[in-house]
Amino acid sequence: MSEVTAIEHLIMSQRRWSPHATGQFTSLMHDLILSAKIISRNVNQAGLVDILGATGSVNVQGEQVQKLDTFANNTLVYRMQTSGAVCAVGSEEMAEPFFVPENEPHGHYVIFFDPLDGSSNIDVGVSIGTIFSIYRRPDDEQYWLLNAEALMRPGLEQVAAGYFLYGSSTMLVYSTGHGVNGFTLDTGIGEFLLTHPNIQIPRVGKYYSTNHGYFNYWDEATQTAVHSFNRPTHEAPRSMRYVGSLVADFHRTLLKGGVYLYPEDTKHPRGKLRLMYEAAPMAFLAEQAGGKATDGRQRILDIVPTAIHMRTPLIIGSADDVDRVLDIYKEHGKV
Repeated sequence: MSEVTAIEHLIMSQRRWSPHATGQFTSLMHDLILSAKIISRNVNQAGLVDILGATGSVNVQGEQVQKLDTFANNTLVYRMQTSGAVCAVGSEEMAEPFFVPENEPHGHYVIFFDPLDGSSNIDVGVSIGTIFSIYRRPDDEQYWLLNAEALMRPGLEQVAAGYFLYGSSTMLVYSTGHGVNGFTLDTGIGEFLLTHPNIQIPRVGKYYSTNHGYFNYWDEATQTAVHSFNRPTHEAPRSMRYVGSLVADFHRTLLKGGVYLYPEDTKHPRGKLRLMYEAAPMAFLAEQAGGKATDGRQRILDIVPTAIHMRTPLIIGSADDVDRVLDIYKEHGKV
């Protein structure tokens, strides 16, 4: 332990950067990390116990709910509700946010999460994850006036964001607005240890990531942008990498560079990814690592949500690669 940094030590050291430091954020992160350890354990045992497969129900997004979705959501909601650090919890699996009753222990933080991103890939062993986004309730906001509308704030107001990746190893990648750090879970001691300090996205990557199955549903601008990567005129073509799990695809993009595109299409004219649960936290990380994130028209972090489950297109990754897409969009009059 003398040569490595544990996540708890870094969180404690970062408290000096916050003018609102009261210990609540430390408590929140402790419970969030504990939740992830529990979820990780169950993900790794998915083939051994009765938590694999669909429940038969459909969530608010119209998607089949997996048993692990339900387990992950229940674990996170319970830990956040009882942490004493949050006043409201929003989950992709819940139609409405949960507000901690005023007479129960609560704090100044609001957390949104996608409990188990990529869960449709559980039964084939693909990396999945938990995405989280944390905001701070203004000191002058009356607690009893909290409602869903009050929680809909632009991503630039996030105080922290990140994700847990459950794959060949379990990782935590997160930022409090002072760069991006990655931690890997050492199962022998049960600690997340710093393994990827100060992550920076290369300005240009070797890969692009998108679902080519939607090609015929894209507009001409998006088709041209994708062709600029796989059929370029004056350079070697990029390699395409696409998992279908946002956490996995973004993690590769963050470390290796490139661009991830989930644009609007005729089937999803407003995009498919959720702004508050997926796009905004990933955009926060991308920008902190020197990358960019846009919906094709404006910066993701500038978008003011109009609904808790608002969807958005997402183009995210290396700064120069995102700019290439935007330049093509401008040429087609899309921006």
